[in-house]
Amino acid sequence: MKVYAIIPARGGSKGIIGKNVKLLAGNPLIGWTIEEAKKSKYISRIVVNTDDEKIAEVAKVFGAEIFMRSKNLAEDLTEDLPVFTHHLLELKKLGDLPDIVVDLRATAPLRSVDRIDEGIRLLIKAGKEKADSVRAVSSAAKHPYKMWKINSIGFLNPLFTETEDGLKEPFNAPRQILPKIYQNNGAMNAFWPETILEKKSMTGTKILGLAMEDWESINIDTELDFKLAEYIIERRLKARLR
Repeated sequence: MKVYAIIPARGGSKGIIGKNVKLLAGNPLIGWTIEEAKKSKYISRIVVNTDDEKIAEVAKVFGAEIFMRSKNLAEDLTEDLPVFTHHLLELKKLGDLPDIVVDLRATAPLRSVDRIDEGIRLLIKAGKEKADSVRAVSSAAKHPYKMWKINSIGFLNPLFTETEDGLKEPFNAPRQILPKIYQNNGAMNAFWPETILEKKSMTGTKILGLAMEDWESINIDTELDFKLAEYIIERRLKARLR
């Protein structure tokens, strides 16, 4: 089975300038993801999809191939679907469409190869009939049952007034009795090319969940995220040296 990893990494990050190549515990951020992908039992090709020459140069040093996308597919509001559709259509033209695509974000540096391969195995085991994709998730940082909107005259309105199982006023309930809620963590998504090209979706409707621990799910959006990830990496490296 032919499995390709695609690492989307555009330039022009606003939150952290040059984020994808910024040094994290001694390595460029994108390097951590490439290195883990190289250890996979299943992935035969690692391609960084970017519009940025600097990102491309760094990715090559770490052993990844490069697919250059146009600037109109690398704008602030560009969605994932057109980026992956364009990439897969180009592979299809070359007669090189893989059986499985693994979407790995450079912004998830703490995700290990074990998690990557676990997600791939989940999709292979399920097959195309039972699953369109696998998506990595972690516990939601804030529970949606405790969220609010502010109306036009300044009063709070709860986002939910009742849970699916009939609990009233969940915003006043102890968090421990509320249902477990997960959020995307960006660590890994795996899908069949048909999910993108035929179903016109990054996930399809049958999505298997790969639940990960909070610490390994850190996604780099802010300087605080960056510092926390660096702290965890350095602590883990020190523990291995003992």
